[in-house]
Amino acid sequence: MERRAYPSDLSDAEYAVLEPHLPAPLPRGRPWRWGLRAILDGIFYVIRTGAQWRQLPHEYPPWPTVYWWFRRWRLDATWERLHTALRERLRVRVGRQPQPSAGILDSQSVKTTTVGGVHGYDGAKKISGRKRHLLVETQGLVLRAKVHTAALQDRAAVPLLLEGADEQFPRLEHVWVDQGYTGTGRAWIEQELGWHVEVVQHPRTWERGFLGVMDPAAPGGFRLEYSTVRGKKGFQGVLPRRWAVERTFSWLGQSRRLSKEYEHLCETSEALIYATMTRLMARRLARI
Repeated sequence: MERRAYPSDLSDAEYAVLEPHLPAPLPRGRPWRWGLRAILDGIFYVIRTGAQWRQLPHEYPPWPTVYWWFRRWRLDATWERLHTALRERLRVRVGRQPQPSAGILDSQSVKTTTVGGVHGYDGAKKISGRKRHLLVETQGLVLRAKVHTAALQDRAAVPLLLEGADEQFPRLEHVWVDQGYTGTGRAWIEQELGWHVEVVQHPRTWERGFLGVMDPAAPGGFRLEYSTVRGKKGFQGVLPRRWAVERTFSWLGQSRRLSKEYEHLCETSEALIYATMTRLMARRLARI
């Protein structure tokens, strides 16, 4: 009896999108016992639900097999190649060039757990954990992902994320950033990569000016006093261009495995980001 599919499982159309980019069996050696579709379904189940590898339901292949394939594809960069192929294909489908000409840069601080590994304290966000650093194109599709300690400031982490990005993305020439990248971060991008950097600033929260104050002792019964008044608090609308990368972080947050940093290695977290975006793009391509 055929098992019932989980919501995270690939449909026939989605697997048809991924299949041409998956590794083929070797001509020699023992035949594969489990198909790659079942392996992918198990990986996407763990990512979507946040389950532990050992808690993988019995309907999927054994968890050591599923994890072995996930780890193998992390080590040989299959996740990145698969992600790149689908991103370029999706951009062409919506009428764009395969390579982007502009991008948005931002980071997200995420709490770690007791699994150990690299971590630090982000004083600005008051979070002990790691940072997910993303370079995305204007639709929010990930171009590069880097996970590092939260103690590293955004401007200092720019070389970690963007080293060699000008060769990988030859058409890219403009990038939008926030105020955390001013100074050394902006200078490194402009000098090393030759990109134009535009800082998207938040609306002003302070207004200065003269205020009329009632004063019986003053001529006319009032006097002018220079004051600084705090402006409107809370959400004041989306920021131009910056909203795209914030939406990407929201996409990643829908996968419970990425709700915190559960991984011991930063490289594993990066592979999970590429796998999550690969699943999202396969769904979109299957619907177009």
